[in-house]
Amino acid sequence: MTEKREMVKLLDERTIQVSLPTRIGYERIAMECSASFARMVGFVQERIEDLKTAVSEACLNAMEHGNKGRSEARVVVTLNFNENVLNIYVKDEGDGVHGIPEDMVVQERLEKLDIERGLSIYLMKRLVDQVDFNDRKEEDRVVKCP
Repeated sequence: MTEKREMVKLLDERTIQVSLPTRIGYERIAMECSASFARMVGFVQERIEDLKTAVSEACLNAMEHGNKGRSEARVVVTLNFNENVLNIYVKDEGDGVHGIPEDMVVQERLEKLDIERGLSIYLMKRLVDQVDFNDRKEEDRVVKCP
């Protein structure tokens, strides 16, 4: 028998949670949920587009690197708006984030047009106000957007 899971939960009046399977394409659900939530709390469209890209990159990283593509693993995206700050947390079922590339290394790769992969963290940092990573499995906070 297949287990039924709620994909979107309202945790309280300021917080929603989206639980996604590890399947490429499902990051779009998190993108649209974050866009709708940001619109409801007053974000302008330009910031919403930046946010959607950052959330998509964070979810794809969680699926590929955190969950290592395991179809049974979940990516949980929590959106919270409090005191005029929108925080978005992306959690996977992996072992945490290790070895984040330095911006200077990425910048050098960009200058040499060596940009096939590995730009998502660099991109997220440019699109939202703050990006934090935890190396503990219990708290893989990936995108924080004040």
